[in-house]
Amino acid sequence: MRKNSVVPVWLPWPLPAGWLVTGFGEVGDQRTGARASIVALTGPSLMEGPADMLVIAEEPGIGLGAAFAGLGGPDPGEGFDSGPPNAKIEVLGHPTPLWCVDGESDRAVYAGEALGNWLWTICWPADAGCMIALAELSLIDARDHELDVPFGAFSPRLED
Repeated sequence: MRKNSVVPVWLPWPLPAGWLVTGFGEVGDQRTGARASIVALTGPSLMEGPADMLVIAEEPGIGLGAAFAGLGGPDPGEGFDSGPPNAKIEVLGHPTPLWCVDGESDRAVYAGEALGNWLWTICWPADAGCMIALAELSLIDARDHELDVPFGAFSPRLED
């Protein structure tokens, strides 16, 4: 999957303490390559119990992030980035702003842009979303690295 992707495969690295990768996914085909990539992770939430997080990179108009967010359209929507960002994470060594997006109430949704593609982080439960704002996430493009990634059980979030 990683080498066939035309969009980054964003992986938090190093992983936050106690977090595991629980799956990879893509949208695309053999001929044109993956136009969207998804990395699933599971770990402890800051509030209580386990949390799930999806990190999605996609070309505009694909709609994978919006679908997982529970939105009606393919992108975060008009004006989602008006005002200051709600969080910043490091992407390839650069601070990257993310804005909260109103998705389904059981999850926290953040969206931004990196390398000309949408960048989504979606967390369950919604309280786990503060992890994005509080934790110092640093994303690398897994296509460019050979890593010994710790894996957990496959995420049921990717089964839909």
